Amino acid sequence: MEFVMKTRMFEEEGWIRKTCKVCGKPFWTLDPDRETCGDPPCDEYQFIGKPGIPKKYTLDEMREKFLSFFEKHEVYPHGRVKRYPVLPRWRDDVLLVGASIMDFQPWVISGEADPPANPLTISQPSIRFTDIDNVGITGRHFTIFEMMAHHAFNYPGKHIYWIDETVELAFEFFTKELKMKPEDITFKENPWAGGGNAGPAFEVLYKGLEVATLVFMQYKKAPANADPSQVVIIKGEKYVPMETKVVDTGYGLERLVWMSQGTPTAYDAVLGYVIEPLKRMAGVEKIDERILMENSRLAGMFDIEDMGDLRYLREQVAKRVGISVEELERLIRPYELIYAIADHTKALTFMLADGVVPSNVKAGYLARLLIRKSIRHLRELGLEVPLAEIVAMHIKELSPTFPEFKEMEDIILEMIELEEKKYAETLRRGSDLVKREIAKLKKKGANEIPLEKLITFYESHGLTPEIVKEIAEKEGVKVHIPDNFYSLVAKEAEKQVEEKEEEVVDFELVKDLPDTRTLYYEDPFMKEFDAKVLKVIEDWVVLDQTAFYPEGGGQPYDTGILVVDGEEVKVTNVQKVGKVILHKVERPELFKEGTIVHGRIDWERRIQHMRHHTGTHVLMGALVRVLGKHVWQAGSQLSTDWARLDITHYKRISDEEIKEIERLANRVVMENRRVRWEWLPRTEADEKYGFRLYQGGVVPGRIIRILNIEDWDVQACGGTHLPSTGLIGPIKILRTERIQDGVERIIFACGEAAVREWQKEREIIKRTSQILRVPPEKLPETAERFFNEWKEARKEVEKLRKELAKLLVYELESKVEKVGEIEFIGEIVEGSMDDLREAANKLRKENRVVVLVNKEGHFVVAVGDKLPYTAGEFAKLITSVAGGGGGGRKELAQGKIRDIEKAKEAIEKVKGSL
Repeated sequence: MEFVMKTRMFEEEGWIRKTCKVCGKPFWTLDPDRETCGDPPCDEYQFIGKPGIPKKYTLDEMREKFLSFFEKHEVYPHGRVKRYPVLPRWRDDVLLVGASIMDFQPWVISGEADPPANPLTISQPSIRFTDIDNVGITGRHFTIFEMMAHHAFNYPGKHIYWIDETVELAFEFFTKELKMKPEDITFKENPWAGGGNAGPAFEVLYKGLEVATLVFMQYKKAPANADPSQVVIIKGEKYVPMETKVVDTGYGLERLVWMSQGTPTAYDAVLGYVIEPLKRMAGVEKIDERILMENSRLAGMFDIEDMGDLRYLREQVAKRVGISVEELERLIRPYELIYAIADHTKALTFMLADGVVPSNVKAGYLARLLIRKSIRHLRELGLEVPLAEIVAMHIKELSPTFPEFKEMEDIILEMIELEEKKYAETLRRGSDLVKREIAKLKKKGANEIPLEKLITFYESHGLTPEIVKEIAEKEGVKVHIPDNFYSLVAKEAEKQVEEKEEEVVDFELVKDLPDTRTLYYEDPFMKEFDAKVLKVIEDWVVLDQTAFYPEGGGQPYDTGILVVDGEEVKVTNVQKVGKVILHKVERPELFKEGTIVHGRIDWERRIQHMRHHTGTHVLMGALVRVLGKHVWQAGSQLSTDWARLDITHYKRISDEEIKEIERLANRVVMENRRVRWEWLPRTEADEKYGFRLYQGGVVPGRIIRILNIEDWDVQACGGTHLPSTGLIGPIKILRTERIQDGVERIIFACGEAAVREWQKEREIIKRTSQILRVPPEKLPETAERFFNEWKEARKEVEKLRKELAKLLVYELESKVEKVGEIEFIGEIVEGSMDDLREAANKLRKENRVVVLVNKEGHFVVAVGDKLPYTAGEFAKLITSVAGGGGGGRKELAQGKIRDIEKAKEAIEKVKGSL
C-alpha cells in the first residue's frame, strides 16, 4: 500500500513532493532544486567538520532542550516521563528495550492501561544488537543510544494529535530550537512495520543524516479471520486498522549532538570521556582527522554486512585520502576498537544497573557477549586495563544524570570483575577444545573451521571467533569470520520461544459463563462455603463462587471436598480458564446444574501454602537488602513442606549471607508487619511502586492485585496471603544451590514446616551425640579428632596393605608351574581387587600367564608380551566355567565370577588351554 502523506504544513508553506533520483522514494522539501532525498546512500554526510547546528550541545544539554521544548509547548504541553529500565519487566516477549514505544507496549497501546501522560515526552535509553558489528566502524552505529520521543495515544473518542501536528512539532523543534536550516530538512515517506504494528511514516533527514523518524501507528497484524475489506498490505504483510492511533516518534539524541559538534564520528561527540583516556593508555598514534572524517562519510553510505563490504569501504577511504589499504587499516583499526569498547561498556553499565546478570541465557547472554567482545578488543589493542575500570568511567560521568548507577556501582564492578575471571578460565580450557576439533577436521581432510562450529564455540564455550582463529592458524587451519558474526549470535539469543500453556478445557466451553466470585480473596481464612453448580464439563465442575484457590502465581491449587446431596466428593485439582474457575472432582455424575453444594477446603494444606507464599515475599525483601538490588525473582514454587525461590545473582551465596538473610527475614516476622492487598489500575501501580512489582513475572489485566508488606516488599501477586507477617511463623533456609549460570535457588521452610526441620536436625544431633558418647556442644571437636585419627589409621592400613602385597608376590613367585615352555601361576588368594591387580602386574613376565581369584570372586588375568594369547580370551574362559563377566586389554583383564565354588576348576581350565 502506498501512502501519499500530505500534511497541513506542506500545503500551507509550499513544500514540494519529489521522487529521489537515486532510491526512487518520495520525499518533501522546500528546496525546488533538490534531487535526492537526503538519506545515505543517496547523499553523503555534509556536517562533518562543519556542524549543521550553530550551537554545540552535550548529551545532557540536548536531552534537556528536547524534553523541555515538548513539556512547555504552548499548544501541546507534554507530560515529562522518566526513563524506563532497559530490561523490560512489564513484558515477556522481548529481551531489552530497543525503542521508546516499547515502554508502552502492550498495555497502553491496547488500552488496558492509561499512559503516564497523554501526550508525553521521554528520552529512553535503547539497546539494539542488530548493528553490533557496525559499531566503531561506521561512525554512527551504537548498541546503546537514547531515543528521545513524543508520543500521543489517540483512543476512540479521545483525539490528542495526529500527522499534521506531529510534523509541525518536529519542524518547529528543529528550526526554532536548534536553528537548523529549513531548506536542508527533508521528510522522506517510508511506511514502517515492526512488532506486530504498522503505519505510514516520515524519516526526517538533515545534511545526509536521519535525525528522527515519525511513525503513525494505526494498523495491527491481521488475524486469520479478518474481514478482507479491512485488510491492507504493508511491506508484504497483512494488517487491519487499530482502534487506537499512536504517534510513535524517535529522535536520535547522539545523532543530534554529533550534528551540533561536527566531529569525525558520533562516538567522539558523546563518548570522549572514555575514548580519550583509552587512546592515551593504548598509546594510539594520532592520525589525520581527515581519515576519520572520510571513513565516517563513506561508511554512512552503507551498513557492514560482510567482509566484502568492509574491504570495499577500506579501498574507497584509502583512495580518497591517498594511502594504501594496509596503512589505512593500521591507522584506523585502534580507533575502531576504542570506539566499540566505549559503546559496549556504556551499554553494559545500563544493563547491569537495571538488573541484568551476565549468564548463558536471554539478556544475561547479551551482557556476556558485550563483556567478552570488549575484553577481546582490549587484548587486540595490547591493553591490560581491567574492564571494570572502563565501566567505572561511565558511572562517574553518567551518575549525575542517572544516580542509580552510583547506588549500584560496587555490584556492577564486582560482576564485571567476576566475568573477566570466568573468561580467562574459559580461554585456558578452550585452547584444548579447539585443538581437538582441528584434529577431527584434518582427519576429514578439511582445512577450514565452518561458521556453525564458530557459533557453537562461542555459544557453548564462550570462545570468541578471533581466539579460535588465533589457535587455528597456528595449527595451519583457516578461519573466516563474517563481519556480522556478533549480530548473528545476538539474533539467535533474541529469538523468543512462545510457550502456550494448555488450557484444561476449551475456552469456548466457558466463555458465556459469568466470572467466578473469588471468595478466597474476600476472606483468605474462609474454610467452608456454599455455592451453586453452573456447569459440568467432563470431570470439571464450575460453581458461581468458590473459596478453592486455582493454581497460579507459583501457588498450588487447593484440594478438599464438595458435599452434594449428602455425598462427600473429593476435589483433586482447581484451575482457572479466563475468569472462570473449574474444580476437578472424582464423581462428576453426581453434579447437576442449579444444585447447591457445600465446599470444604483442606485447611492444613492451604494455611501452609499461605505461610510459604507470604514467607516468599518476606524472604525476597531480605535477599535484596543483603545481596543487592540486582536480585530479581526468576521463579518460585510452594508446597506444604518446603518452598523454593529462584533469584538472579552472579555468584554463590555465602554462609554469612545466608545467616544474615535468615536473621532479617525472621526479624520482619517477629515485628508482625501488616500485609495489605489492593487492586490498582496498572499505570497507577507502576507509578506508585515501580517495576519491581513484576517479580513474579508479567501480570495481565487493566487492574492488578498488589501485595504490600509494610515498608518491606511490594509485588503484583494473585496468591492467598496472611494479613500479618507474624502468622508466617519461623523462616528457615534449608539450603541453596546454583541451578544455572546466574541463577541461585533458595530452598526454605516456614511455620510448622520450619519447626519440623529444626526437630529433624535436633534428632540428628542427639543420635550423633549418643553414637560418639559426647554432649552436643562437643560434637565438632570430637568429630574432627575422630576424622584425623581415621585418616592416620587409613594411612597405616595402606602401608600394611602394600607390605602384604609384597608378601603375596613373594609367596606366589614360589608357586610357578611350567606348562611346556610357558610359566603359569593360578591361585585363590586373600585381598581386594586393587591387591590382585598390583600383584598380577608385578608377577607378569614375557613368558608367563597369571590368574588370581579372591574369596569374593574377583579375578585378574595377566599375560606376557611374548605369548600368542590375550588376557581377554582367558577372562571369557574363566566366566564360561564359573559364570559372571569380565574383559580387558591384551596384557591385563579383570572381572567377577558368579560361582566361587568353581574358581579352582576355572583356573585349571586356563592352565589346560596353554
